[in-house]
Amino acid sequence: MKKTRILLKLTGELFGNENRAISLLKSKEIAKKIIKIKKTGIDLAIVIGGGNIFRGREVGAEKFDRAVADNMGMLATVINGLALQESLEGLGEETRMLTAIEMPKVAEPFYRRKALYHLKKNRIVIFSGGTGNPFFTTDTAAVLRACEINADYILKATDVDGIYDKDPDKNKDAKLYKTVAFNEVIEKNLKVMDSTAFTLCRDNNIPLIVFNVNHLDKIDDILKNKVGTLVK
Repeated sequence: MKKTRILLKLTGELFGNENRAISLLKSKEIAKKIIKIKKTGIDLAIVIGGGNIFRGREVGAEKFDRAVADNMGMLATVINGLALQESLEGLGEETRMLTAIEMPKVAEPFYRRKALYHLKKNRIVIFSGGTGNPFFTTDTAAVLRACEINADYILKATDVDGIYDKDPDKNKDAKLYKTVAFNEVIEKNLKVMDSTAFTLCRDNNIPLIVFNVNHLDKIDDILKNKVGTLVK
């Protein structure tokens, strides 16, 4: 039987805390949950954000050039990727990190064939460096990599329970979707991922599941749509 292949998108904030941008304790906690997913027999690739260190689109009044800021953000994802790789391998899991920005002393450069080879060898593959280009988010990078590795699902772990019809932090009557179409998400501008990422998902027919990171180790419930929101 064909194994289910998942692209897991993790926000960078999961890797830090209020005192430190990088917490190895937090990284190890996430790694343990990821290994539980892997042990179910799933092919697993991961894209990590860098927002705990630097987020290019939030430079605000500092007036950074956007391209420079985005390059800094992409490098931040490499740091998070190294932390996760170290945590996973410290727990006995074989991994490979591929980065869109070539730095051969740190990680393998991204090539599609190489990523597919590592997945075939049953390794967890970590994609870092975003798309390698400014002006694209790590959400778009996640969808792009999912397309390239022929993923069956994209799972996006967040700090909310899924996609709502309005901001749940500002509206107590916000409704949580169990399932929703990509077109509706795009038309209503529901801000869980950027429109480029949603459109790429829709055009390549890859289902997206948005769920609370606290349920990361409940992979069966996530895939059966018992947890989070399924977008298709």
